[in-house]
Amino acid sequence: MGREFAVIGLGRFGGSICRELSKEGMHVLAIDLAEDKVNEFKNIASHAVIADTTDEKVLKELGIRNFDHVIVAIGDNIQSSILTTLMLKELGISKITVKAQNDYHEKVLNKIGADHVVHPERDMGKRIAHSMISNNILDHLELSDEYSIAEVKAGRKMSGKTLIDLDIRANYGCNVVAIKQAKDINVSPMPDEVIDHDDVLIVIGADKDISRFEKHLVVDED
Repeated sequence: MGREFAVIGLGRFGGSICRELSKEGMHVLAIDLAEDKVNEFKNIASHAVIADTTDEKVLKELGIRNFDHVIVAIGDNIQSSILTTLMLKELGISKITVKAQNDYHEKVLNKIGADHVVHPERDMGKRIAHSMISNNILDHLELSDEYSIAEVKAGRKMSGKTLIDLDIRANYGCNVVAIKQAKDINVSPMPDEVIDHDDVLIVIGADKDISRFEKHLVVDED
């Protein structure tokens, strides 16, 4: 049996989470105050209900304690987001993920016990900005405030060279954890691995180190 999720707030972020979880065969309870949003997800989620999640009695009636993971994706109403998170914590929900509107909101959510706080707009902005720097920067995933994973395409400066030749760890403080070549992926590549033009490198490291690596080796000058 699939895990059970509740998604509170069916805007763009919450709606997307709800669709993907449902597609993967998970049991999903979709919750929103707006009737039109709930109606939209009636045939997508396992159940879709109109409810005020700042009311503890309502949460209990929904059987929220039975869910493995609750995602709070309430839009612009920070107060409702905080109150809902607080109620869920008091009801003993094992995992709570909350969408934050800003850094202040995130601080409050962390203080009241949210397990995972996400900034979808901010994080997407960072990823798009990195991809704008060069066509060779394919993706950028933040692991923490200081560390990330980058997916980069080998450009002219790396083509035909081995990992020993480039010595990325010593020169830039980053680690190449995998190399994708066409449909194959080489996890933990050997130091004498030759990099071909258009190979994709998965690199992990501190943001400042990845930035130096991208500027010196990834971005091809026209």
